[in-house]
Amino acid sequence: MRLLLDSAFVIDHMRGLPAAVERYRELFEAGDEPIVNEIVVCEVRAGTRRADLPSLHAFFEPVEFIQPGPDAAQIAGAWREQARRRGFHLSLADALVASAANAVEAAVLTRNVRDFALTPVRIETY
Repeated sequence: MRLLLDSAFVIDHMRGLPAAVERYRELFEAGDEPIVNEIVVCEVRAGTRRADLPSLHAFFEPVEFIQPGPDAAQIAGAWREQARRRGFHLSLADALVASAANAVEAAVLTRNVRDFALTPVRIETY
């Protein structure tokens, strides 16, 4: 299964959260395909100390980087509009992560179920 790793997952793994560390290991054992997009990389990098950059680079090394393009961005915008009409806030970052996953038929691996539930994307938790 293709899994787009959300920022929360990557941060939890970098902090050594046992559930995230174990789930990351299981991804490869199960033959799952971990992926990220520029939103995830940017969010995680923004909060990473310089001393931890080598670990971050090592984490991303076996992970596929995707950029699905303008159609996915259009979908993200539509999901944000739909959420707003229903009285909810779907952040730009979460909408773009979800639409990227949707574009490549992946699920989002996250603990942030509440926000991603505002989209039709499949969600996997850890």
